[in-house]
Amino acid sequence: MNIIYYHPFFDAETWINGMKARLPNANIRIWEAGDNQPADYAMVWLPPYEMLASRNHLKGIFALGAGVDAILKQEQQKPGTLPTGVPVMRLEDTGMGLQMQEYAIAKVMYYFRRMDDYKRQQSQRLWKQLPAHSYDNFVIGVLGAGALGGSVATKLAELGFKVRCWSRSEKQIKNVESFFGKEQLSDFLKECNLLINLLPYTPETHGILNYSLFEQLKPSSYLINLARGAHLVDQDLLEAIDQGHIADATLDVFAQEPLAGMHPFWTHPRVSITPHIAAFTIPHIAMDTIVDNIQRIEKGEEPFGVVDMKSGY
Repeated sequence: MNIIYYHPFFDAETWINGMKARLPNANIRIWEAGDNQPADYAMVWLPPYEMLASRNHLKGIFALGAGVDAILKQEQQKPGTLPTGVPVMRLEDTGMGLQMQEYAIAKVMYYFRRMDDYKRQQSQRLWKQLPAHSYDNFVIGVLGAGALGGSVATKLAELGFKVRCWSRSEKQIKNVESFFGKEQLSDFLKECNLLINLLPYTPETHGILNYSLFEQLKPSSYLINLARGAHLVDQDLLEAIDQGHIADATLDVFAQEPLAGMHPFWTHPRVSITPHIAAFTIPHIAMDTIVDNIQRIEKGEEPFGVVDMKSGY
């Protein structure tokens, strides 16, 4: 078995050694320009065109991330980057679910206990106790109900919050009210006090976090974007804050990363930013997942995490 690996910034040695330990009989190598030697599987992120083009005999391509939009965009810009008919598999969790839960809980509690307001009062040297939110009047909406969105929604419901989710197709999550399809989006939004975005990024979800969406939320709602920066129309968020639709926003992802130094998000008093750190791929869990899938394929079984190239996730 031959496996080729390419990632522009991951520590290659960790991945090569880890995969060799798990598959001692496999030949696992870092792909370099000019390498046209046989390969059965590829582990990649943002692969150069010449790495996979014409490798139609691959049994599978493993995208080293939960989202595959960046790789699919490469294919759209230069058709043939992904060989025709070869399944592409994403990492569905690999430890990112727990990290997303941690981040979401930290920020939800920050807003639920009105820490954002108290922080602003501190800057004004204002000593004033504010009416508390309650679990009955604080509805959390999660956009996206896949592996990560479903994980976050489940954990918040376990903490006692009223949680609802919205996705392209119907999902069933314990103690979470489910909405799906474009026709149910407005009903989903109208009761939300806090919105968490964990949608996959596709042409259909591009710019979904816009002024029209924000004005359908409860007045003075909160926004947490953990998915992709291109989901958000930046200027629409600033306008929604000015108009009172959004009280405060936390953003971990941006259309341009790193965020430009002159971007207004850096200094806006009602916007908090983090540098795309909500969840990282944990190598040892990811490698266990990939090996499991390779073994499934070798046995003739159906692998999991296969990307629907039409829907984009």
